[in-house]
Amino acid sequence: MLSEINITPLVDVTLVLLIIFMVTTPMLQRGTDVQLPTAQASQVKEEERITLTVTRDSRILVNNEEVPRKDLETRLKSMTGSGKERVLYLRGDARVPYGFVIDVMDAIKSSGIETVGMITERAESR
Repeated sequence: MLSEINITPLVDVTLVLLIIFMVTTPMLQRGTDVQLPTAQASQVKEEERITLTVTRDSRILVNNEEVPRKDLETRLKSMTGSGKERVLYLRGDARVPYGFVIDVMDAIKSSGIETVGMITERAESR
């Protein structure tokens, strides 16, 4: 007589139950059916993006429109006056002096824009 418990049937039953639960769980999760209303406007207005470009000769372009450095903070404040958080995308030439980029970043932060994305080009694989 063997005094140990044979756990093979227990493991078999546990695995079968596990498979049953794995199959039935996705079927139980169902979203709420909602009939959405229709609207006359067929196009959704995209969020306006602010792109600031710093050229090699230290010119500043906001959405492809040149802005003098002294007017940059005022221009950005007027663009973000709606109170919602705006994101600014910064494109800068690699040869622009670092001090000038810091000066532009200071103007961006002073205008109330907290999120700044840096636009770069993908490096070629070597």
